[in-house]
Amino acid sequence: MILHFSSRELEKKLSEVQQLSQKALAQEQEKQQFLASQNETLERQVQERTAALKQSFEDLKSTQSQLIQSEKMASLGELTAGIAHEIQNPLNFVNNFSEVNAELIEDMEQEIDKGNLQEVKTIAKDIKENEQKINHHGKRADAIVKGMLQHSRSSTNQKEPTDINKLADEYLRLCYHGLRAKDQFFNATMHTDYDQGIDKINIISQDIGRVLLNLFTNAFYTVTEKKNQQQNDYEPTVSVSTKKVHAPSGNRGIEIRVRDNGNGIPQKVLDKIFQPFFTTKPTGQGTGLGLSLSYDIIKSHGGEIKVETKEGEGAEFIIWLPR
Repeated sequence: MILHFSSRELEKKLSEVQQLSQKALAQEQEKQQFLASQNETLERQVQERTAALKQSFEDLKSTQSQLIQSEKMASLGELTAGIAHEIQNPLNFVNNFSEVNAELIEDMEQEIDKGNLQEVKTIAKDIKENEQKINHHGKRADAIVKGMLQHSRSSTNQKEPTDINKLADEYLRLCYHGLRAKDQFFNATMHTDYDQGIDKINIISQDIGRVLLNLFTNAFYTVTEKKNQQQNDYEPTVSVSTKKVHAPSGNRGIEIRVRDNGNGIPQKVLDKIFQPFFTTKPTGQGTGLGLSLSYDIIKSHGGEIKVETKEGEGAEFIIWLPR
């Protein structure tokens, strides 16, 4: 069947097709404008969200830095009493030898008047020896103060050759005397076994010092807790040892062990102890950052830290550092 259109009908049909095309084009343009508007809105929202997330991240970093600094200052607070005790000893020596020298100088002046040259030389020798002792103990006090300042300031991230035995013993004594000053009833036996064959190792001493201080504080805390729960036959004991070892990979290193005979760590929380903000201490007695920071510090030194424990018998933290 063949359809025949007049020219008028054909024009009408063409006009209808043109109108439909224009309408479709207008709809398409409207659609594109809508999509462009939506894209702009989404892009603006993404930028706003990104800015908000960036600000939240900066706030989180700032809060983290403040928490870390709070942990550092809290550990410095633990040291304060111990530092005062340690400084008092060399200052007592300085004062005593200074008084002795003052008396010796008076004696020497009298012997000079008498013309007793031999006695003057003897007294002068004693004064010289006392001056050497004064110098020695003055340097000791100076080293303690420098250690305190080094502990409180931000890390320089510069590794220096360090006597790990001396560092461990220094912080052990400061920690012990600090706790003694805070609690007159606190007492614990300390055992040390340092490998004297260890050479100086390159570490950031203030950072490793913070790790040791945290482990010592935790050890003294747990043995004290057990002491409060046990009969009088329990003897709180914290042991510290160092030795040269080889890692499973064959790398040479040194090992630091901090052992206590406290209550140990429950197996159910053993996997969480190095997580930030996790603590087994009562509210207000721990930030939960000590072991987390210690873990990060040891890792940043290319080392390892782990714990071995048995409930009711105690725990031992083992640090491996490369040398």
